[in-house]
Amino acid sequence: MLGIGASALLLPTPLVVSALAAVAVAAVVDALASRELPELARTCPDVLSRGVPAALEVVPDRALKRIWVRQPTPPDITVSPAEQGGGLAAQIVASRRGHHAIGSFGVRSYGPLGLGQSLHRCGEDLEVVVFPDMPAARRLASQVQRGTFALEGRRRRGPIGLGTEFESIRAYVPGDDVRQVNWAATARSNEPMVNQWRLEQDRDVICLLDAGRLMAAPIADRTRMDAAVDVAAAVAAVADVVGDRPGVVVFRDEILRDLAPAHRGANAVAEAIFDIEPEPVESDYIAAFQHVAGRKRALVVVLTDIVEESAARPLAEAIPVLARRHSVIIGGVRDPDLDAALANQIDDIEDIARAAVALDVLTARHRVVATLQRHGAAVVESELGEFSARIVAAYLKAKSLVRF
Repeated sequence: MLGIGASALLLPTPLVVSALAAVAVAAVVDALASRELPELARTCPDVLSRGVPAALEVVPDRALKRIWVRQPTPPDITVSPAEQGGGLAAQIVASRRGHHAIGSFGVRSYGPLGLGQSLHRCGEDLEVVVFPDMPAARRLASQVQRGTFALEGRRRRGPIGLGTEFESIRAYVPGDDVRQVNWAATARSNEPMVNQWRLEQDRDVICLLDAGRLMAAPIADRTRMDAAVDVAAAVAAVADVVGDRPGVVVFRDEILRDLAPAHRGANAVAEAIFDIEPEPVESDYIAAFQHVAGRKRALVVVLTDIVEESAARPLAEAIPVLARRHSVIIGGVRDPDLDAALANQIDDIEDIARAAVALDVLTARHRVVATLQRHGAAVVESELGEFSARIVAAYLKAKSLVRF
């Protein structure tokens, strides 16, 4: 009985062959249909800002669910999501400045029955340029322009004070600022004499960027060089809105870039430094400072790494070259690991040793800062998240006090 029942269930051979042939034909037709691909348009900005998301899209010319799109990326660029069905709507983020190539995108297309599929390589390679964090720089500049930038805990209202330039010496009259008394002229004339100053609408602001080995040190999600470039972009953007002339000089063991200060020069500054990367060489501070020392009096913002005494000695020795003529600000990012070593709870001998080393390093850095200040430089050490704002605050303070 079992044998008879089983044989009754067997299909005739011609029917089985016909079914298999139909499936094979359907698969072939489906595979051929999968080769037909709709027009696909990829949109992506040519210019990105480091760390700032932008939109990347791959859109078919008609609604189609039978495709799967994937966008490969180079090491320093991420696309999220990297693949998606029916097209791609993603965010692209660059973690490194400079020039980058984004390759063509891949598409897997399916036939109407889902039996066949084809792989396609679509689109041409894209060249994108990654600038420093320009949106953050523009936000700071906008706050300064609107008078809402917080400077030393207070919000300034109205325009920033203008610089001045010496014009003449005249007799003192009641109400004059005693700080403007010219004591040499007073001694010669036997009556109080004061310096007369002429208001200037603009001043030169030069960012001096160190691109030596110390600036390659990582800090959070970037290098110290990245942080310095962001600050230079912010200072230049603020200089534009307060009427100053921004410029930039990049140096290592030689001068790499030299952009003279100019009106509305923020974009030119960003273009001059967006692809600068540090190299494992010692920076020649004296040569760099001598390069700008003889120029018109300016505010010089030196962006470097303030390290322990022996490494910082060349910096300290070179500062007088600048400070004799220019107002100088030296900026560096605080090392969060050192601060954490002192703030963390002490549980064992390793924690004690770590805290002792951190204390020695910070004490040495304080001595370096004191030395730089004695030579006439203002020193700004800041947490990474506040670095640009702190340097901008020091710049505006120097401007309001007519120090350059």
